[in-house]
Amino acid sequence: MSNPSLRPRQFDLIAFDWDGTLFDSTAIITRCIQRAVVDVGGQEPSREAASYVIGLGLMQALAHAAPDVPVEKYPELGLRYRDHYMAHQNDIILFEGVLPMLAELKARHHWLSVATGKSRKGLNEALHDVDLKGMFDASRTADETAGKPSPLMLQELMRELGVEPERTLMIGDTTHDLQMALNAGCASVGVSYGAHEPSAFHALQPRYVAHSVSDLRSWLNDNA
Repeated sequence: MSNPSLRPRQFDLIAFDWDGTLFDSTAIITRCIQRAVVDVGGQEPSREAASYVIGLGLMQALAHAAPDVPVEKYPELGLRYRDHYMAHQNDIILFEGVLPMLAELKARHHWLSVATGKSRKGLNEALHDVDLKGMFDASRTADETAGKPSPLMLQELMRELGVEPERTLMIGDTTHDLQMALNAGCASVGVSYGAHEPSAFHALQPRYVAHSVSDLRSWLNDNA
């Protein structure tokens, strides 16, 4: 990207959260968390409590969603979540319009990356399943670096691709994503169609809150 004519207007690197931002998985993940907690004897968390933890590392998320489950049961809780998720992972699809949006960004010479609370194994399977191999220039998962909202995930992506924070944009559906961007000194955009209520976003200073993929695509076309 040394050729100035190939440099995007505002952001060289655009980092996307996965679940609830590109992948329409929020409802299934929420149900899987609820069922896993009940499986190990905990009280079923509310939909709001279960969806709030989406984007965190798995153990951190389950511990938050199931405060009445003793710590010695966390490994079993994690296994039960994975069992439920594996049984339903093929139900999950990309939000409509995601593939054309990503292709458009690539054509404008943005670097694209994923910063997700998923595991490396889970992300690789998802990228393979939806035929996205080669679309992303880099990715980080919660099990190979610090979980959100630590800035480490974004910092590692920026170092790998040689991009400054002021040239990096994080896009996500949770306060964890936007807080991570703020902690890393990067700009952010929230999406309102995922796990968290957008009313909580404004304190975290996103440049924009998109209400659909087409809305996000339009904003990126005009501003990125």
